[in-house]
Amino acid sequence: MDVPLTDLGRRQAAEAAEHLRCAPLGAVVSSDQLRALQTARVIADNAGVPLTSTPLLREQHLGALEGRHYDDLAAEPVPDGLHISEVRWGGGESVADVHRRLTGFVEGLLATQSAGDEVAIVSHGDTLRILLAVLAGRGHRDVEWIEFANGQVVGRELDAGRTGGSAVATGPA
Repeated sequence: MDVPLTDLGRRQAAEAAEHLRCAPLGAVVSSDQLRALQTARVIADNAGVPLTSTPLLREQHLGALEGRHYDDLAAEPVPDGLHISEVRWGGGESVADVHRRLTGFVEGLLATQSAGDEVAIVSHGDTLRILLAVLAGRGHRDVEWIEFANGQVVGRELDAGRTGGSAVATGPA
């Protein structure tokens, strides 16, 4: 759901911006969803760099399941012939759909950024987990479902010899 940052979220954004203060950032690219955009604005303003937003970095859309609490959901079997990452639960996006979306994002970023540019990417937990798989050359079935703290900064390279800057996880805070 597209919700604004809380006071805690604003403090976490300021901590991420402080963590990135010494990074030679050239730009910040963010999800266009409000809490990520608010986090990105703090980082971009602190670094004095431009901020752009894109729907390509949005959190996975969960269709009819959007906004529902885990306790309100019932387990469903994975349809025959599909991997769990290929199911569009609730009629939303599958992990495979998000992986394709983020592959396009990375291709566009590589085409527009100069070698050596550091870019802070501000998005959402599951989107960043899937993005890390894309950056590592792994498929949608091989996403590592690692935990991110809200506002956590994780560095990765976009391509051999090209700095990918940092990914900043944002969440519901």
